[in-house]
Amino acid sequence: MTADSTILQAAVASQNNISNGHPRTKICVYCGAAPGASPAHIEAARALGRAMAANNIDLVYGGGTVGLMGEVAKSLCAINGPESVHGIIPEALVKYERDSTYGTVNEHNHIVPEESVYGRTTVVKDMHTRKKLMAEEVFAGGPGSGFIGLSGGFGTMEEIFETTTWNQLGIHNRGIVLLNIEGYWDGIVQWMDRAADEGFVKPANKNILVNADTPEGAIKALRDYQVSDAIYQLQWGSQ
Repeated sequence: MTADSTILQAAVASQNNISNGHPRTKICVYCGAAPGASPAHIEAARALGRAMAANNIDLVYGGGTVGLMGEVAKSLCAINGPESVHGIIPEALVKYERDSTYGTVNEHNHIVPEESVYGRTTVVKDMHTRKKLMAEEVFAGGPGSGFIGLSGGFGTMEEIFETTTWNQLGIHNRGIVLLNIEGYWDGIVQWMDRAADEGFVKPANKNILVNADTPEGAIKALRDYQVSDAIYQLQWGSQ
């Protein structure tokens, strides 16, 4: 077990339970470190943060403070406080995905975001660890926990598809939702239909990745998520 894993497990253990002992609902949000050309993307990120706050849902995300990532975190943190947000970021990305406006520079010349603005942060060594630990928080979360993909680039798309593939392989049973703002993910939705029509994806598995056009709709889709009966029934060890 790495030091990063030990630190995160301690954090998860202290944050996963509410007063009645039930695990808290956790949503991992994948999204861009850019704001996007249309203001609708930023507003959707803020609205998602507000909707999560209204439903008492915690956020785990990539730890950036710029673009859509920062807006989701700030919006939720402003309402429900820093304990509701956990960012996990690789050390190499700190200087690219963080803004110094709300933060200080430490002895390693890294920007440390203000916890009161962006929530708690864990810095890890690599991308694989970041994704693994974000997923583990969701897997340990309460009912309605899952993954939401807001608008983003290659990294966002890769994270969405990896998580979807893990579901298809039977590694986890959490829902994955595309929050489709102004048709941003329409091409992916059309591709899923084509992949099923061409026999590359089982028709039942096409719905592993769900499409929603509002934050409230995305949260509801995670609550109502049903595991496909066509996923692979495989035996996995420790992922």
